[in-house]
Amino acid sequence: MELEKTDIIPGEGSGVFRGGDADLVGDVIVIGSGPAGLAAAISARDEGASVLLFEANYDIGGHGILSGGNVSLGGGNALQKDLGIEDSPDLIFSDWVRHDINRSRYNDRDIVRTFADAAVETFDFLVENGVKFIPVPSKLGDFYKADNASVERVFQCEEWPVLSELIAPFRKRNGSGLLRTLERSARAKGVNIFLNHRMTEVLRPAKNGPVTGVRVSAPTGDLRVHARKAVILATGGSSGNVQLRRVFDPRLTEVYQHAGAPYSQQTGDGELAAMAVGASLWATANQTYGSPHAVTRTGHIGCRWGYHNLVFEPQSPVFHIARATGLTVKDWRNVITVNQAGDRFWNEDDHTLAYLDAALGYSEAPGKAATLNGGGPVWAIFDADALEREGWDPKPPYVDPDGYFATGGTIEELARAIDNPYQPGAISPARLAATVARYNGFVTSGKDEDFGRPDPAFPILRPPFYAAWATPIVHDTLTGLRTDTQANVLDYGGNRIEGLFCAGESQGGFTLHGLGRCLVFGRLAGRAAATREPSLVPIALQSGA
Repeated sequence: MELEKTDIIPGEGSGVFRGGDADLVGDVIVIGSGPAGLAAAISARDEGASVLLFEANYDIGGHGILSGGNVSLGGGNALQKDLGIEDSPDLIFSDWVRHDINRSRYNDRDIVRTFADAAVETFDFLVENGVKFIPVPSKLGDFYKADNASVERVFQCEEWPVLSELIAPFRKRNGSGLLRTLERSARAKGVNIFLNHRMTEVLRPAKNGPVTGVRVSAPTGDLRVHARKAVILATGGSSGNVQLRRVFDPRLTEVYQHAGAPYSQQTGDGELAAMAVGASLWATANQTYGSPHAVTRTGHIGCRWGYHNLVFEPQSPVFHIARATGLTVKDWRNVITVNQAGDRFWNEDDHTLAYLDAALGYSEAPGKAATLNGGGPVWAIFDADALEREGWDPKPPYVDPDGYFATGGTIEELARAIDNPYQPGAISPARLAATVARYNGFVTSGKDEDFGRPDPAFPILRPPFYAAWATPIVHDTLTGLRTDTQANVLDYGGNRIEGLFCAGESQGGFTLHGLGRCLVFGRLAGRAAATREPSLVPIALQSGA
């Protein structure tokens, strides 16, 4: 919707209007339409507040709409009871405050306790708003058990049935069922959703006063939006913001693309805007301890964005940006991986964090090095025999020949054909040829003398030869803003920034992977924001005024 200065904002019973020095006025302002943002908006409307939700993208859903739709809540919800799974809030809490493993060692225990106590009512909230679950534990249950769950707590939403409303069609992205359902419920309840509206600033006129609104960049120009009660940040984390993510891990340079792109941008807008008005980060060790969710190995090679659980098919509305589906690797024995210098760097069959650390480790940059940080691009090298064994088609739309896939009649020609904007210089043809020849010798001898690959089964001998982008993918944001247990943002002194809330991946303190924590704290933030007393502070035309 294009806004005019005289527009009345739609939403039956929403009570939203223009007034004073603001372009838009509402009780609660929500930034972001992912699982946390939509849960917050619905919860605030349920409390009778008028709600304006601003989304920077052209459509709703954020990271969550591209997810597998696996919701980890538990605590003894209805589905668990139907299946005889015994669980409780106390068990959730004990699972997530263990001191003997990294995934829970650095969690804020007050945050975990609140999550545990609110898990069942959040599950009920989802069902009441139309979300449908597949009534058996998720097939990824074992994966989530590794996330500390001592019993099965993960249930998958049903996929959204309208093909034209899927961002990643034909790939079972069941998060679409969660997000589209919440979107329908939010709109039906009178939440005003503004697409292509990006929050650029949180307004806090007085240094120690409450937050009074936000600035928003809209298609028609900048808007000043006044929040009578509160602003809720649900902007989705910082995986796509190179400078912010490097605060936590300096290795994560611009070379590393992020899961969800090019649809979900993960810009860190919420964190940056909140820190500008005094907010604190929290539990930052959770981002750097070595979580398997922070950085992941690619599963689809030859495309820019190869996150293993996501493929953009040609029918996707963002395929013109994604450009390729990638070649899905079934057996990593069919390739070797080399770094930006053309050297092997680790056992390709190792899917632990050791492989990722090696990939991100320092490697000699050919030509003029742009940076010493980060490991640089990783390339999968293979031959025509591997292509046949995997059943790959080395042409678009499966690969992106514009920098992410190369072919050569010899290994030397292949090295000269690799031309990627993140590759700091040309790979030496002689060096890559030596790497391949050395590996072929290991295949002949049956022993990988460099990295101990247990079964170097296939030599790289038959032309044509191929190089496919296989660089690790940045995934979850596992830290963010400090909040109290009701999602009210805190400053570095531990004091509330009145009128400012945060939920989802932008909130710090808890490393639970996936949708559960976003939904719980989104719902709690919406309820707490809507029940605040209206702010009497005049609307500021500029922050700091």
